[in-house]
Amino acid sequence: MEISVKDLTKKYKDKYALDHVSFSILEPKIYGLLGRNGAGKTTFMEILAGHILATSGEITINNENPFDNQHLIESICLIKEGNNFKRDLSIKNVLCIYSMFYPTWDPDLAEELVKIYGLDKKAKVKTLSKGMESALGIIVGLSSKAPITIFDEPYIGLDAAARRRFYEILLEEYEKEKRIIIFSTHLIDEVSLLFEEILIIQDGRLILREEADVLRHSTCAVTGSIQQVEAFSKDKKVLNKKELAGMMTAFVYCRKEEAVAEGLKAEGIPVQELMIHLTENKGA
Repeated sequence: MEISVKDLTKKYKDKYALDHVSFSILEPKIYGLLGRNGAGKTTFMEILAGHILATSGEITINNENPFDNQHLIESICLIKEGNNFKRDLSIKNVLCIYSMFYPTWDPDLAEELVKIYGLDKKAKVKTLSKGMESALGIIVGLSSKAPITIFDEPYIGLDAAARRRFYEILLEEYEKEKRIIIFSTHLIDEVSLLFEEILIIQDGRLILREEADVLRHSTCAVTGSIQQVEAFSKDKKVLNKKELAGMMTAFVYCRKEEAVAEGLKAEGIPVQELMIHLTENKGA
């Protein structure tokens, strides 16, 4: 599946949720779609899934518009943080409906995941705790085997152990059968090692797109005396600086080896920290 985004814009009255966003996704990977609340992530995912229309611009999948396109929608599964299922349906009915909708549905995986998360298939959605409802969303998303699978904060209410199991199963299933997985989360440090490519949206605009490994190896936190760090970072892009007791730490676009060669201490920057500082930087 190939996703092409050209000048995609979504406007609500005078506010842009998406502001002329353009990029393409050409291969199966696990993509981290990051940004602060209100950045435009959910709007983008809903347009991609064919749930809403853009104001202008276009998004196409294999050169087709997903909106009101039954053939394409069968290839896309969007699991949001809540309200994914009708409240009066039982878990058994939810799984039955989705198994008929997605031609790639894996019934064995669905049964296995129901057992792993300890769900009662007779229970109705309206009786589920928040964590159980999230578990049901995860089961549907993974079992759909949809060529484009989108998770938008899918684990609200799940404890740390249940989330970790989800990440493990997601990676196992991805390794068995590659697909485009778009994952939006605020718990970035928990899942950042899963990401193969990272996209950061701020104020409706795509401010960064980079392979995760490249991003990890091209930025570092450099620490030394103020004079040393200022001299080292003079001609480099600096995200942030902190001073304390005559010492400075700067988040710099450089390789760790460069800083170490100058006698400075250098450490990798967690993806979550990078996202925070990039979205704080007005000139990002």
